[in-house]
Amino acid sequence: MGIITISREFGSGGRELGKRLADELGYSYYDKEIVTAIAEQHKLDEHYVSYALEGGSFRNFPVHFGRTFSYSPTLMATEAKLFAEQNRLIKEFAAEGNCVIVGRAADVILREHRPFNIFVYADMASKVCRCQERAPEDEQLSAKQMERQIKRIDADRRKYHGIISDIPWGDRRGYHLCINTTDRDIKTMVPIVADYIRLWFEERGE
Repeated sequence: MGIITISREFGSGGRELGKRLADELGYSYYDKEIVTAIAEQHKLDEHYVSYALEGGSFRNFPVHFGRTFSYSPTLMATEAKLFAEQNRLIKEFAAEGNCVIVGRAADVILREHRPFNIFVYADMASKVCRCQERAPEDEQLSAKQMERQIKRIDADRRKYHGIISDIPWGDRRGYHLCINTTDRDIKTMVPIVADYIRLWFEERGE
């Protein structure tokens, strides 16, 4: 059984790579589906759930906060439930079979399942360009504004990951493959990455 997790810098194309990789391998794909399921179950707005689960709740937490959410005196009960439900769903999806899970610190949550962990990154100019190309017409930001947003979102991801893992977010020690998408066509990269992953699972006897 193959489980692949995708951690990514905002704007690096990690979500696209994850979806194309799942299609290439014939795996299930989970990303926003997790947010939708949680929002429906708790009858909450999807934007609020997404904000909470992407690290919005942790912006004022010290970096070395601890390793479990249960010790937090400041996490609101609702948001604590959201994280617990997210973790439950991620483990449930992983138990169902071959899958690609994007973000949400799945590499840490599923470490007992020994997943294949990927980190996707790119230089700032490439990330800004990719974000601007994909932004809705009514949400266009200048290059400087977009860069600030990218840095803020990545800082949230880094802090959230640091709360539950001893290995820093983006540190190559925590991943089996780090992919630089700067000035690269992700579509053409996917077959090569898929072949590498197939070989990795075969050598591990899966």
